[in-house]
Amino acid sequence: QQRTPEYLAVNPKGRVPALVTDRGILTETPATLAYIAQTYPESKLAPFDDPFALAQVQSFCAYLCSTVHVAHAHKMRGTRWVKESDKAALKAMTANVSKTMTECFFLIENEMFQGPWVMGSQFTICDPYLFAISSWLESDGVDVAQFPLVIEHRSRMHERDTVKRVMAMQNA
Repeated sequence: QQRTPEYLAVNPKGRVPALVTDRGILTETPATLAYIAQTYPESKLAPFDDPFALAQVQSFCAYLCSTVHVAHAHKMRGTRWVKESDKAALKAMTANVSKTMTECFFLIENEMFQGPWVMGSQFTICDPYLFAISSWLESDGVDVAQFPLVIEHRSRMHERDTVKRVMAMQNA
């Protein structure tokens, strides 16, 4: 649906997300998340009072966007990087997804995740982003049992009223 003429009129990149605001359209997940956090500062979705902590939030979101999402995309969208006629390269890229996603989440689990939320005690824009990205693990062939903190994070996310509402909308 992101390749339909209607969506391409909103986001010519043909990718998600696209956030329509009163001032224009924003694309790219880190940008949309930062916009939401700054638009609703009372929600404390980002630590604007601490430049280093804010940079850590931005770093985590950038890692999900530029490394983890790209690793996942090799499975279904390998033709972004190699010719469709290069079946061997496409097959190799697909075969490597489980390994690269496992490596990415090993780093998240053991180096980045502060707990109980991604950045520690405060829920931030990192949390829904990790929740969405981690939902791909099983279909990417990753053994999620290796990542108990990520599994616990998913459980905490599922307990949030907003997540329950969104999941109900998606399942309707």
